[in-house]
Amino acid sequence: MADTPLAARVRAVLDRMDADVARTLADLGVTDYRTVFSAVVRSIAETGPVTIRDLAGRLGISHSAASQRIAEMRKRGLVQLVAGTDARERLVHLTDLARSLKPTLDAEWEATDAAFEALNAELTASLSQVLTEMEAALERRSFRDRIADAAAGMAHLDPEHRAVITGDRRG
Repeated sequence: MADTPLAARVRAVLDRMDADVARTLADLGVTDYRTVFSAVVRSIAETGPVTIRDLAGRLGISHSAASQRIAEMRKRGLVQLVAGTDARERLVHLTDLARSLKPTLDAEWEATDAAFEALNAELTASLSQVLTEMEAALERRSFRDRIADAAAGMAHLDPEHRAVITGDRRG
């Protein structure tokens, strides 16, 4: 596993944890549900109906990802879109089904958070702190720029590939 690219390892760990959260929700009777829906339900329950753009900002995801998530949740009867005061604006509202699931989702969320903190305590470095540091570092300099810098120093790369990666297409 150590030879597997870091991004693949991170995804595999997150997928494993997410699958266990999904199994916990299924044990609680919440099926036909994706774990990413919980943050949406909790956010709207806390602040009330919201535009998809505002929801995306709150969740730290792209507008496109939020739109796709809301579309999935609509199909499952968890949210509905209602016209706002401006005819162009549509607000995301929770349905009765989503509101009825909220106590169960909150119980799972709290237990999951406690389990993560216990897992974090087993690590030699706090994953929470490492992620905070990574987010700050990527705010200072994007990963794309870091890839380009790394490629620029790799003489063994095909010059054409290096030029594309670094954005230097001058030849």
